[in-house]
Order: sequence, then structure tokens, then C-alpha cells
Amino acid sequence: MTLFSRRSALRAIGLAATLLASVGVAAVSAQDRTSVKIGYAISKTGANAGGAGITTLPNYQLWVHEVNEAGGLEMPDGTRLPIEVIEYDDRSASEEVVRAVERLATQDQVDFILPPWGTGFNLAVAPLFDRFGYPQLAVSSVTDKAPEFVERWNKSFWMLGGGHDYTEALAEILTAQKEAGTINNDVAVISVADGFGIDLITAARQSFADAGINIAYDVTYPVGTTDFTPMLNEAAASGADTFVAFSYPPDTFALTQQAQVAAYNPKVLYLGVGVGFPVYAANNGDKIEGIMSLGGIDVNNQAVMDYRARHTDFIGQAPDWWGSVVTYNSLQMLEEAIKRRGLDREAVSEELSTGTFETVLGEVKLEDNQLRTLWFGGQWQDGNFVAVAPLTAKAQLRPSCPRPPGPRSKAATHPLNLMFSVSSPRRGGGRGGALDYSMQY
Repeated sequence: MTLFSRRSALRAIGLAATLLASVGVAAVSAQDRTSVKIGYAISKTGANAGGAGITTLPNYQLWVHEVNEAGGLEMPDGTRLPIEVIEYDDRSASEEVVRAVERLATQDQVDFILPPWGTGFNLAVAPLFDRFGYPQLAVSSVTDKAPEFVERWNKSFWMLGGGHDYTEALAEILTAQKEAGTINNDVAVISVADGFGIDLITAARQSFADAGINIAYDVTYPVGTTDFTPMLNEAAASGADTFVAFSYPPDTFALTQQAQVAAYNPKVLYLGVGVGFPVYAANNGDKIEGIMSLGGIDVNNQAVMDYRARHTDFIGQAPDWWGSVVTYNSLQMLEEAIKRRGLDREAVSEELSTGTFETVLGEVKLEDNQLRTLWFGGQWQDGNFVAVAPLTAKAQLRPSCPRPPGPRSKAATHPLNLMFSVSSPRRGGGRGGALDYSMQY
């Protein structure tokens, strides 16, 4: 779920291998310790800043604030040590995230490293995490190859599922609606020709075929596409009642606006990353009712809703409705593992792999270093992006189909420049100035 090409990934992994060959592991002395040093490289600027600045960075800030307000991380002997943060901007560049993680491990000698945002960046730094012995909480990565990665990097933990999880959940919804007579059996699909889109469309073709769903329209578009009107018109002409886009945030926003302009209102509208962003709702108002995407939350889970309230109060903006709560959950797991096992990274990794944790998501236990108790489908209903899939889970709400008809929008057809911000707490506590992120649509 990041703007990251396969060629860039290979360059980054190659750079990581070079660094590993030339740098040794430096041990951190526990004597006279006054804090726990935690570092991370995050996309504060560049193409990935929007996603990182909504899903990842605010949760790091909130967690550090709450832990330090409580006196610090609790150790096995009951003492507490405050968290000291070392942060780098990877500038949305694969080579930069590799260099920053290497520096955190070898120069800053931090106790733990939190992961970057996105599947591609997590894959780029995985060899470094493994070589230097750090647990990697790859919480913003969607991949069907998690079992393979766990075998290769046994301290890596994958917490957002794989492409097939999401597409099988969608196929389940569409099958139920078809059997109810709500929609026909045809689906129009478009996908971005990079990372996230490739993984999801590959999985969707298989999931839809297994479910007997006909793909009436299947088009891949290049990263940076801004005019989706021809694709929307062709999707409408296909006669499919369902439109699916495995899209990055800029595409998701553009598709939403341009579908309104074109008065294209399929009975099922499923879009990609960005549907669960708070700015998405703010930008589109009640026109988002019934739109589906990945993720969602259980609004009847009081712990989740309390977390959302704390996040909004401290950051100054609500979390997203998909990866944010899973990210915060991963930090709670790390906190509890440290409480049980101390600062020994090997022991903490073992605890994360085998332990059971009580987090904002409830009781959590990983399966083969993977979080499997996830919501794989959500829908905007009455102002909330609620979990509606898998249907076999104990979701309180079910998909609402067809979407309500919407009025033709007056929105412009040229690209939009949307500004949004995430408040950045000042060092030492309290909210500071806003970090502005600009995304071109």
C-alpha cells in the first residue's frame, strides 16, 4: 500500500545487503540506563507522507505519549523507563529508509525500531531488521507471502493480512448479494499497476473465479493517472452492477469525485486505500454512504472507540478506519512483551511470536507471526466506516446494498489539490504544530 516500484525494491534490498556486509552489530549496555531508545524512519515528506501521516506516525506519537505519561515502559522487575524517540524522515525514498534503519541500529544503537509505512518499504528494510536482531512489526503491509517472509525473517510479524483475505471477503459479499437478487454476476475492476494493485488484482481474479463471479471489465492503469473518466464510462457500459478499484489514495479520491461528476453510481462501489481516511469523509460528505473498501472497525467495541477518542484528542484528528487501530494494537503488544521479557530483543521477539496479549482489539495471539483476527471489508454506513466482512465473523453490521442513489456532483473534472494535516506533538508532551501533507488528485 505504498507508491513503491519493484525496481526500487530491488535497489533498496541490494543497498541493505551492502550495508549488512560492512557493518557489525553494536550491543547496547544496560548499565546506568535512564530511558528506552526507540527509533523509526517514516515518510514525513514525499509521495507516501499522506498514508504514513494518517495511519502510522500519529499512532507512534500517541503511544509514546501515553506510555511516558504512565511513567515509561514497565520492566519485568516493576521499574519503569521513559521512551526516548529518535526519528528520521525517509522522504518516501527506498534508499533513504534503508540508510535510516541502518543508522538507527548501528549509530544510534536504539533498543527497538518501529517499522516504516507500506509494504514495499517494510520489505526493503526486512533484511536489516533480521540481521541486527530487531523484531519487525510490519503492520502496514498487505501480502500473501507472509508465511514465506516469516520463514526467511523469523522476527518479522505481519499484521494486515494478504490480498486473498480481502478479495475472498469481497467475493463472499458479492455472492450473497447476487443470491439475494440485489446485483448481477458481473464486476468491473481497475487496478493500479504497482505493488498494492498488482497483489490485489492477482488475488481478485482467483477469488472471483472461485466464486463464479464474472469479470466483465478488467483494466490496469499506471501510477500517476488522474483522469479516470474513460475507465468509468467503459465500466458503466459493461453492464456490471459492481465496480472495484484497487487504488492508491490519490486515485481513490479522484475516482470518487469523477464518478459523481459522471453520475456513475453502481450498486456496489468498492475502492482502495484512502476510503477509510478521515479526510475522505470530510471531502465527500454524505456522498460516501455505502462505499466499500478494505478494513473497517467494530463500532460496538468500546475499547476501539475509546482509542479513537484519545487519538482525536491528542493528535487533533481522528485515526483512519483500517490500519490505525491495528498499528496501535501492535505497539501495545510490544509494550507488554517488554514488560514480560525486558529489553532482550530475542526474548521480546519470542514473546511476540508465542504470547497472548490483551489489546485494543481484544485478546490477540499471532498465528505463525501473523495477525489473523482482522476485518477484511468495511462500508460507510451512517457516518462510520464499519466492518462488514468476513460475513462468518461476529460483525454487528452487514453490507447495505445497493448504494443509495446520489445527486450529480458539481465537482470540477480537473485534478484537485487537497491539503490535510496531522498534528505533531512537541517533544516533552503536548500538541505542537501541524504537519501539512499535500496530495494531488
